[in-house]
Amino acid sequence: MPVSPTLRPERLATTVSRGLSEFRTAVNDSFVPLQVSAGQPDVFRGVMRGAGVDEVHLTDLRATAHTVERTPELIARGDREFFKVSLMLSGTGLLIQDGREAVLSPGDLAVYDTSRPYSLVFDEDFRSMIVMFPRHLIALPTDLVGELTAVRISGSDGLGLVVVPYLSQLAVNLDQIAGTTGARLAHSALDLVTTVFSRELGLDENGADPHRALMQRIRAHIDRNLASTDLSPASIAAAHFVSTRHLHGLFQEQGTTVSTWIRTRRLEQCRRDLLDPLYADRPVAAIAARWGFVDAAHFSRAFKAAYEASPSEYRAAR
Repeated sequence: MPVSPTLRPERLATTVSRGLSEFRTAVNDSFVPLQVSAGQPDVFRGVMRGAGVDEVHLTDLRATAHTVERTPELIARGDREFFKVSLMLSGTGLLIQDGREAVLSPGDLAVYDTSRPYSLVFDEDFRSMIVMFPRHLIALPTDLVGELTAVRISGSDGLGLVVVPYLSQLAVNLDQIAGTTGARLAHSALDLVTTVFSRELGLDENGADPHRALMQRIRAHIDRNLASTDLSPASIAAAHFVSTRHLHGLFQEQGTTVSTWIRTRRLEQCRRDLLDPLYADRPVAAIAARWGFVDAAHFSRAFKAAYEASPSEYRAAR
């Protein structure tokens, strides 16, 4: 059976479909509920290889011509929201979302959001690598990433020259994701994807929108200083020559607060370390302190509120 996106086991699964109905079931089990159709269902064939680790699901998919649709009715069935990054390895495809269309050729990347309707149209045999992950796993606001849905990102220039080969190698080495270093490999992929998104949004350019560029610098500053117990709205504001009132206003525009953003980023780093085999012998309190939580009891409460399990339970279960 394919790996369900609601599970976090480190394992490898392969589904060989001998018909459209079987493929449709495999797609729904591996991703989110989707409507799959084909002009020639009698001759349809598809193969899916998937590996999942720490809520990141990677799929190497090969299939004949078909169409995939994420409809409002299907979206209403679930409450989990994911980003999906698709890398075309062979053939071509058309992605439609948010009023935009992207024609994808081998080496092209594109992102789409499962919380909104989208369509994928493949008119010929193709192969693609798909990385699906909860939206909270990358350190960019959802509305910013939403500006990139159904936008073609070339793998033949810029950062694409770095990211595409890495994802391509993951596609042919999914067994490594199912191994002990799987979480590190998966999160390296997410870090690279986040960097590409930042570049495409112009967040790292001198000519970027000043307001947006400031927020990107602030978020990067927070990530660099998560371990510091001195990290606070006052220190962040001082480092960027703005008032604390202005800083709070910037985060309110994003629908959050400075303290909430810092806590969320710290908890995410702690969660990663709890899953990392390199830190298997490190006490929970030491991991918490490594990312700026000086009060172990407070950390435990915050972690359980975020992930519905204590840090020790979370680590043991995985």
